[in-house]
Amino acid sequence: MPDNSFILSSGSVWVILLRFAINMIFLILLLGPIYFRYTKKEKFLFTFFLIGIVVFFVASIMKRVDIGLGLAFGLFAIFGILRLRTRNFSVKDMAYLFATIGLSVINALGLQVLSLIGVLIINIIILISAFVLEKILNTNNYVKHSIVYDNLRFLKPENRQKLIKDISVRTGRNILRISVQRIDFKRDTADLDIYFKD
Repeated sequence: MPDNSFILSSGSVWVILLRFAINMIFLILLLGPIYFRYTKKEKFLFTFFLIGIVVFFVASIMKRVDIGLGLAFGLFAIFGILRLRTRNFSVKDMAYLFATIGLSVINALGLQVLSLIGVLIINIIILISAFVLEKILNTNNYVKHSIVYDNLRFLKPENRQKLIKDISVRTGRNILRISVQRIDFKRDTADLDIYFKD
């Protein structure tokens, strides 16, 4: 009987650990140089990594157990409920959560039906897609907020940089652009629209 311990489609513990190492490499590449670099949200890294690890092992075990496809999708849909339970979980964070789950499932089950090269190509396509989308869509991703400003002397054109610096300090945001909507000379205030990166 041939030893199939190192055939990547076998269910050996060593092979599962090898596939897990591949999964971790791609999770680190997705969540480090891409997600964290563009979002600077350190608080979700723990969640994404742990979900990726757990999903990988659950998917690996499900392959060995006779389980219905509907139940399998139901198990992964549970993670989607996190969106409803977490207020500060943005749509982009949900996309990265789905990518984390997807990578983990592909790495756990993909080698059962595809070659190692096929799975690596799929992983690389997902990473490149996330990177390109961040590069293209992140350039003009501004948030607009309306404020009432009380220092009218900074509204002069020669004080533009002082205005940006003052509002940046007050709001704690890196203000990129400001537009004046209305000036109320009776109250010495101005209605401004400020733009900053999300």
